[in-house]
Amino acid sequence: MSGTTDLAELYSIIEKTAQVVDVTASHDKVWPILNAFQDVFGQAVISFRAATGRSTDELDCRFTMLPKGLDPYARALEHGLTPKTDHPAGSLLKEVHQNLPIESCGVDFGVVGGFAKTWSFPSASHLLTIDQLIELPSIPAAVAANRDFFRKYGLDDIVATVGIDYGNRTTNLYFGAGGGREVPAGCFEAQGVRAILAELGLPEPSEELLKLCERSFSIYTTMSWDSPKIQRVSYAAMTPEPRGLAVEMTPVFDRLLENAPYSTEGHNFVYGIASTPKGEYHKVASYYQWQSTVEGLLHSES
Repeated sequence: MSGTTDLAELYSIIEKTAQVVDVTASHDKVWPILNAFQDVFGQAVISFRAATGRSTDELDCRFTMLPKGLDPYARALEHGLTPKTDHPAGSLLKEVHQNLPIESCGVDFGVVGGFAKTWSFPSASHLLTIDQLIELPSIPAAVAANRDFFRKYGLDDIVATVGIDYGNRTTNLYFGAGGGREVPAGCFEAQGVRAILAELGLPEPSEELLKLCERSFSIYTTMSWDSPKIQRVSYAAMTPEPRGLAVEMTPVFDRLLENAPYSTEGHNFVYGIASTPKGEYHKVASYYQWQSTVEGLLHSES
């Protein structure tokens, strides 16, 4: 996707999608991002995500499956989309791309808040390991602190994504990406979910979360540089019909499903539930531009 007309069309879709979920997109935040990444949008998986809890006043836009040679954080700095920082979050992406077998990447931005996150994806046949990650100088110490936890639940050698949140200064690690390297089934069973959350000091799972986990394909953890603890654990399920899940659909989610200003025919949605110390919150991702690859689908629920 390139050229002013295409950018204008994409911006119009973003603006209209935001209106559907009662959010007002900021042209001053969104347009510079579209301009900065216009040369790679044509091949990207593009999705929009709404959430309950702390994110009700935002619509997240995600562009994944971008070329592996791209450094999205360096480009964001170059175009003034985010301030330069001496925090380890600012150097982690470069270390990931220089030292690990990354095949593609992505960016996340809010239509209100602007540039927010980057994503780095290995291929399904060369997933990352916790041992590789802890060798990176800028990785949060929490990753090493929880190495035994990841190993205990069979997650230590199936890291499918490294996400970096620059505003919140956190790192997301996603696990499992198909190709015979799925998350162990026990992590999605009620007993396993309860054990994982209890071990991390997180609340007892709701029945909605346990039901969602019966259909989940992905689990991811969120860690910061400020604590050795895993801050939250999220689970996600992919479905062509989110209303078929055993969850209570909020009015905002209903509107996104019903009134998105683009066709979702033939597309799946990703529904996620995050467990945090303050309770659970829900999120749903709808696809505007789709690629039917495992890597492209995995990263829509964070």
